[in-house]
Amino acid sequence: MNFKNHFLVAMPSMADDRFKHSVIYMCEHNEDGAMGLVINQPINISVANMLEQIEVARDHHVTQPLSLDQPVLFGGPVSEDRGFVLHKNRQTFGSSIQLSDALTVTTSKDILSILGTNDEPEQFIVALGYSGWDAGQLEKELAENSWLTIEADPSVIFDTPINERWETALKHLGISALNLSSDIGHA
Repeated sequence: MNFKNHFLVAMPSMADDRFKHSVIYMCEHNEDGAMGLVINQPINISVANMLEQIEVARDHHVTQPLSLDQPVLFGGPVSEDRGFVLHKNRQTFGSSIQLSDALTVTTSKDILSILGTNDEPEQFIVALGYSGWDAGQLEKELAENSWLTIEADPSVIFDTPINERWETALKHLGISALNLSSDIGHA
């Protein structure tokens, strides 16, 4: 199965602390491997502070400062100095890839200059780094019951508070976090 445009929802038994209670939006999954962005682990910097640190040149004045107050997210442990903007489709930029009818990921800096302006995407998150798997690695982790999968719902990404995204994704699966065991194995 192809898990592009799906969520990976970490099981309580997740051995890797970097992914405890994480929800990953899957951007790519094919025979060569997989790539996704953690959507529920904020790091200690706002989008505004990040833009200030990397000295983004702006053609327009900031008119939407509240959108810049959101935290930057830990997208995963691969290339943590690389930024990704996951946004609702409205326009594309230099390096945009449409992931679904509703979502696009952009990695080019041209999107950064419009964040906080009237031209910014309707809804967006910014992540540093990504989560990556070599060929067969994700399938092995799924067989080990490290992850649950569900089709992605943009409302979980954009309309759900960050600290509620894991439990909300589980609810979309019809599962309560209280009913999950940290024991692993097969029946």
